Amino acid sequence: MTHLVVTGVSIRRGARMALQDVSATFSSGRFTAVIGPNGAGKSTLLAVLAGLLAPDAGAVRLDGAPLAQLARRELARVRAYLPQSARVDWPISVERVVALGLTPLLPTFGELVPGGQERIERALESCDLLQLRDREATTLSGGELARAMLARAIVADPRLLIVDEPTAGLDPRHAIDACQRLKSRSREGCTVVAAMHDLNLAAQYADDFAVLRAGRLLMHAPAAEVLREEVLSGLYDVAVRVRREAAETSVHFSA
Repeated sequence: MTHLVVTGVSIRRGARMALQDVSATFSSGRFTAVIGPNGAGKSTLLAVLAGLLAPDAGAVRLDGAPLAQLARRELARVRAYLPQSARVDWPISVERVVALGLTPLLPTFGELVPGGQERIERALESCDLLQLRDREATTLSGGELARAMLARAIVADPRLLIVDEPTAGLDPRHAIDACQRLKSRSREGCTVVAAMHDLNLAAQYADDFAVLRAGRLLMHAPAAEVLREEVLSGLYDVAVRVRREAAETSVHFSA
């Protein structure tokens, strides 16, 4: 079981509080969608959860150990982080980009870890990249690159997966595929935390929602408690209609 516990975390950006007194627990087998308007602090929170940004106050613990005290390689073995608008600046193949996700598992010298090539094949297939494996990553479209970077994030089977806007730039089919892949990871016991703007996709796949506004965590609760008209209308300052039909929930905005 993996537990990522955030206690009283605050981040200051000049005179502005990017995060203010945020406390939450993210657990194994749960897919949490982090939502909120632009500037709410979603990307900042994810960077803190990934151990890439030290809070000015508060603490983050992974399975009881302070995140700040974990060696980078040790953290990289259990955590994968996919930032928003990830880039590749070198003309290496898509397959090599995906293989880079295995770096934390590699010995100092020698070949891939046992089963490494099989892991790469599975990641390429799951993100619909087999036909692109030999393409230079610098020639990919934005959506193709997003799929390659997601494959890199999942190839090492991390216990903690943190993703910033996993569906940005993807067409509907591949956006659904990406969410299904994240959901599948959580069902296998991974702790998945993803910042998302597409509330309809989040409603279909997320177990829990962390609701941010102006750096404050307003709610961290199961989907049914968050996907309510009064909650979302107050969060986004627009009229919202939430429809529930059978097992599906849809969110509709109006001016």
